[in-house]
Amino acid sequence: MNLYMSAAFNWANIQWEQLLIDIGEVLLRVLFFYVIYKLIKIFTNKVVETIFARLQAKSKGTDNRTKTLESLTKNIISYIYSFILIVTILELFDIKVTAILAGAGIVGLAVGFGAQGLVSDVVTGFFILLERQIDVGDEVTIGLIKGTVEVVGLKTLQIRDYDGSLHFIPNRQIATVSNHSRGTMRAMVEIKLSENDQFDLITMVIQDICRKMAEENDDIVLGPDILGIQELGISDFTIRIVARTTNGQQAYVERVLRQQIKLAIDEIRKQEAAKAAE
Repeated sequence: MNLYMSAAFNWANIQWEQLLIDIGEVLLRVLFFYVIYKLIKIFTNKVVETIFARLQAKSKGTDNRTKTLESLTKNIISYIYSFILIVTILELFDIKVTAILAGAGIVGLAVGFGAQGLVSDVVTGFFILLERQIDVGDEVTIGLIKGTVEVVGLKTLQIRDYDGSLHFIPNRQIATVSNHSRGTMRAMVEIKLSENDQFDLITMVIQDICRKMAEENDDIVLGPDILGIQELGISDFTIRIVARTTNGQQAYVERVLRQQIKLAIDEIRKQEAAKAAE
């Protein structure tokens, strides 16, 4: 009975009005510092973008490399600001971060927060940047993910898939990278012909198409060239045409080349059918 009365007495003596005022003040301070954090971060990002835009205009570095360094700089600044915000909020609750670090030790605290994976991410990210394996804007394949690199960070790599999905890949999970944006790319078109088609005539027409495309399209670095017959069937065969293009233009060259060849072959077959009907 006395214990119950004591508990009731304690609850009754709580100054709820003052408690709510104190909680409101703390929340307002947290909101204030968060707004300041966002504003400073936006301003800093604008400054970083301006600086790298000027550096890109003056230097001979590639645009993708500049974007990568810009993304990394923003990433580092974001981590620094986030750390300052967390420390400030903890101070509002009278939690002394310096005392925590001194008592537990930086290494012990890091392990306690699972920073082993974080350290692995940072180290892997450092070597990715040092060896220039990936830059922002590169077309890459990592595991089953294929797309365009949007952000190269200290902890994660962000890749935009061709369907619009944004993939966040921890750096430590990157084992093999296939970068499709280095050097020239191969454009390949395969055309299936039947045994009734006039191979010599079609070959001449395709060669003429390839020559005109090479003259008119600046994205074609080498070729297009006919490699000859690649596959033989019972009543058909396949010929292959290849070219080397500038980075990212191989799909476009393939589409145009395939379309022009198809139209030419259809016209030849139409003329042959008209002759046979006479």
